[in-house]
Amino acid sequence: MGRKRDSKPMAEALLLRWLRKLPTKLKVFLGVSSMVVMLIVLQITLKNHLINLFIASEICHAVGIIVLIYKLKTQKTCFGLSLKTQELTAMFMATRIICNYYVGFYSDGVLDFVTHFVALLSTLWVIYMIRFKLKSTYIKEHDNFSMYYLVIPSAVLSAAVHPKITDYRIIQYLFAFYGYLESVSVLPQLRFIQNAKMIEPFTGHYIFALGVSRFLSLAFWIIQIYNTRGTYFYLIGSGYFWILAAILGELLQSFILADFCYYYIRSYMKSQLIMAMPV
Repeated sequence: MGRKRDSKPMAEALLLRWLRKLPTKLKVFLGVSSMVVMLIVLQITLKNHLINLFIASEICHAVGIIVLIYKLKTQKTCFGLSLKTQELTAMFMATRIICNYYVGFYSDGVLDFVTHFVALLSTLWVIYMIRFKLKSTYIKEHDNFSMYYLVIPSAVLSAAVHPKITDYRIIQYLFAFYGYLESVSVLPQLRFIQNAKMIEPFTGHYIFALGVSRFLSLAFWIIQIYNTRGTYFYLIGSGYFWILAAILGELLQSFILADFCYYYIRSYMKSQLIMAMPV
């Protein structure tokens, strides 16, 4: 019986040892290949990609927020959390809600509006807890990524590349702004982790949930382009390269989170409660 129980951890240890010995280029190739395989599986198994991938992505995001709420309520500490990432998240969520009110971009617009409204309220509660109730446990020195480096470029880019989805030009700008800001909003949290050189479990679960959510969102874009044989690029904002810019934003966030997710999975397989991040 003891050998059977130990066989799984031993197999995981051997797998990790084998992965660590692989050249970097081969690791990247295996990672990209795994993503392609997952995209093919999603393409084959899902019928309504818009609804199913949207719901799956939002569920993952909701799980991440629930993990944060549980952490703050039970442990009474905001250690490891970036206030700036939460504020950026609230900013792009509020912008998205405004855009959906005027545009109703998705066919499931009501669902999109409700889910993001609830997520916004939850994020505002997290911000309140960090700023006031649990302020003594917030490490401001580690949260030193300037928000201006993210907000200003997103605003400038939204003025240059945006979709033609309404006669209200300001809404076009806002629609693009929240998409660009969302793709980089996690950077302050990752800088926080880099400064702390470690991450506690609940924060790790939250960021991993964000990573899965972004992959599902990216999968939607790629599958839509494949199903329309590339014509999806011209459905919205023809001449403004909006779809291409949106996909590049999704790719950027996915790659930003991919490195973290790798270390998260590796730590999980080692049964490590505290993740040690590389310097």
